[in-house]
Amino acid sequence: MQQTKVTAYDSTLRDGAQAQGVSFTVEDKLKIVKELDALGIGYIEAGNPGSNPKDLEFFKRVSELQLQNAKIIAFGSTRRIGIKAADDKNLRSLLSANTQAVAIFGKSWDYQVTDILRTTLEENLAMIADTIAYLKQQGKEVVFDAEHFYDGYKANAQYALATLQAAADAGADVLALCDTNGGTFPNEIFEITQKVVAQFGSVQSSGVQIGIHCHNDCDMAVANSVAAVQAGATQVQGTMNGIGERCGNANLVSIIPNLQLKLGLNCIPSENITSLTHVARFVSEVANMPFNDKAPYVGDDAFSHKGGMHIDAVNKNPISYEHINPEQVGNIRHILVSEVAGRGALLNKLQQIEPSLTKDSPDTIRVLEQLKALEHEGYQFEGAESSFDLLVHKLLGKFVPFFSLKQYNVSIFEPSADGLNSSATIHVNVNGRDANATAQGDGPVNALDKAMRKALEQFYPAINEIKLVDYKVRVLDSSQATAAKVRVIIESTDQQQSWTTIGVSTDIIEASWLALKDAVEYKLMYIQSLQKT
Repeated sequence: MQQTKVTAYDSTLRDGAQAQGVSFTVEDKLKIVKELDALGIGYIEAGNPGSNPKDLEFFKRVSELQLQNAKIIAFGSTRRIGIKAADDKNLRSLLSANTQAVAIFGKSWDYQVTDILRTTLEENLAMIADTIAYLKQQGKEVVFDAEHFYDGYKANAQYALATLQAAADAGADVLALCDTNGGTFPNEIFEITQKVVAQFGSVQSSGVQIGIHCHNDCDMAVANSVAAVQAGATQVQGTMNGIGERCGNANLVSIIPNLQLKLGLNCIPSENITSLTHVARFVSEVANMPFNDKAPYVGDDAFSHKGGMHIDAVNKNPISYEHINPEQVGNIRHILVSEVAGRGALLNKLQQIEPSLTKDSPDTIRVLEQLKALEHEGYQFEGAESSFDLLVHKLLGKFVPFFSLKQYNVSIFEPSADGLNSSATIHVNVNGRDANATAQGDGPVNALDKAMRKALEQFYPAINEIKLVDYKVRVLDSSQATAAKVRVIIESTDQQQSWTTIGVSTDIIEASWLALKDAVEYKLMYIQSLQKT
């Protein structure tokens, strides 16, 4: 019988939480569990109840959730050296989580047993067998993580396999082979996994399942995971976005579509894979980590096209430069606006604003020339398409200013008072009416943003919906030192949509003002377009 299903096993809340800079609250973990369950993940390894009170609270609260797809897994280690499993306090904590399934890690590399655990090879086998047998007696489904299995196999294959045998004989449901140091190559993973599958379990028999757990220290965790599945593994472990200790874990966000869309294996319900991009970005946001725009399948750049020849080909048929339809994983195609995109690529954008334009229209040529001039000054509209939309509306005479700036003044004072070290005063004109406002802020940009909102909110209450999501500053020519031009990019949201704007100047305050002004104008222009329709 040909293999058709692979179980997706997520360890974001345990292995992922070991990444530098990541610390999930209980609420964070519950939110992520709901998203992973809705995606269709089979197992969610959520932490070690014996390690901290926070995980104990989490396991209590997660049991109250009505999950549709996932089983929650509590994680722990084999019993301590020289005691009975029933007397091990960490195993008792593991059972207190009241999960249907548990994961236990044990040593499969003889060096780790003798030099790190500092016990005998025989005692390590007994620790594995006793622990799993005890947990099975408690009615648990048990996943055995064979730590350092591939390094152990290469050093002493007989002993590495003996650890698996001890786990299987004790009743383990899954033997997860771990490339813990992340240094094994795909061909080795395939060959060794194939031998394990032949000995312990396969889709043709009722034997124990074989899983794969890879780390990314050689940047091959995804490839290694796929190789293991091709060798017969039926469970694949990883984390969302590949977060984890050192270089991270195998990235389930890439593994799932690779297996499902490329190899035709069922990892999650087929209708759910369109949620993959959303879940990847959600986890990144909750983990407070920058999202990788270059991420395969789900990144903003994954289906972005900038070169003129590429764009022309994609407009004719996307398969010319795209390996899948981005909508299959919930992503979208981006045709980037830049000086190298060419007139044909630019036309695609312009026709969304003015359908009557052609490739040779004077307005098309004028916009292209202006785009090239601004990019020469340091603008980069491929990362700030909302500012480009505003620019085009202005150049085509389709933009009516919502306000004009008369003057702003920013002051910085130290030491700060209650964390506020800046003050901004702004004078604007709205349809012939002057408006002035002053505000204090945590830094000059924050003060200027507050003052602008304060001056405009009486005319445009909707600007209070705008929240700043991200603020980036890039020095364009470091040789100019403090006189260098800077590029400021601001990402804003109103909870319904997000948009990005840009400003460039030798003055960081002015560059910030230009980006802030565009952010407000884009929001107001969007509202105006909805009212017209």
